[in-house]
Amino acid sequence: MKRFHVHVAVPDLKRGIRFYSTMFGAGPTVEKPDYAKWMLDDPRVNFAISQRGGAAGINHLGFQVEDAAELEEIHARLQAADAAVIEEKDASCCYARSDKYWITDPAGVAWESFRSLGTVPFYQGECGTAKEGGCCAPVDAPACCG
Repeated sequence: MKRFHVHVAVPDLKRGIRFYSTMFGAGPTVEKPDYAKWMLDDPRVNFAISQRGGAAGINHLGFQVEDAAELEEIHARLQAADAAVIEEKDASCCYARSDKYWITDPAGVAWESFRSLGTVPFYQGECGTAKEGGCCAPVDAPACCG
């Protein structure tokens, strides 16, 4: 089953955590000095915020899936959308290890489709494709993560 993903860059993480925790009626399931994530079931959403020095606002949208078959189904749809798809396998960033695909929609909004494989103890990995200030997002994608 898919879970909608939203990642918002915020200017003040503590203030963002207070606001979204109140709005969602629950605290984050992951909280780090520069990142917080809520895995909500109603609505079914993976909502993340981070304070990494970038512009405040929507960083990227996406879908989190539970298994490899769902991820490949989304990948096939992305390829059919006739846009460049960037693949990352076993990427480590945003305190998680994931397989993912990135695409940019016609309005310039980055979309990440991913399957989480586990956790890692750091925000930014060693993948070599990160933009300055971001994590292991491909150079053509935003400096962000799931």
